[in-house]
Amino acid sequence: MNVNLEEAIEILERTPQTLKQFLSGLSDGWLQCNEGEGTWNAAEVIDHLIEGEKNNWIPRLEFIFQEGESKPFPPFDRYSHLHEKGEKSLEQKLQEFNTIRTQNITKLKSLVDPALHLELTGTHPAFGAVKASELISTWAVHDLTHIAQIVRVMAERYRTDVGPWVEYLGILKK
Repeated sequence: MNVNLEEAIEILERTPQTLKQFLSGLSDGWLQCNEGEGTWNAAEVIDHLIEGEKNNWIPRLEFIFQEGESKPFPPFDRYSHLHEKGEKSLEQKLQEFNTIRTQNITKLKSLVDPALHLELTGTHPAFGAVKASELISTWAVHDLTHIAQIVRVMAERYRTDVGPWVEYLGILKK
């Protein structure tokens, strides 16, 4: 098992700052591009990350500690952010993400004793039994996945503009 709570927290703590540094001040062309119908742009990814902070990671961890495998987690709608109406700026979204993430990391540190809690299990509605360590690992890798997604989507915007150099740009290889 590679999961180490402190190492996972290193990624979780850096994600809001990474996204703020990378996305703040960019033009709408960069922030609104996507890979086609049914895909997300950078702003929508931030909305999804906020939704996960509110309704996925910590609530499910608490559910594991309270319910064990006796009941499945409440479902998490990975697409609910697409139905919300509201006109927050990207800067406001990034600030909200940072605030909620900071609160959740504080809660994570207070909830989890790695020597006692990482092997506790709960029931995922689709996967069945899952460990707290798997949930925490998934949280960190989920961040990395969406950082990679944002970068890939933005690179795709210039796919035809790079001309023959596309051969050397691994991010544009599908």
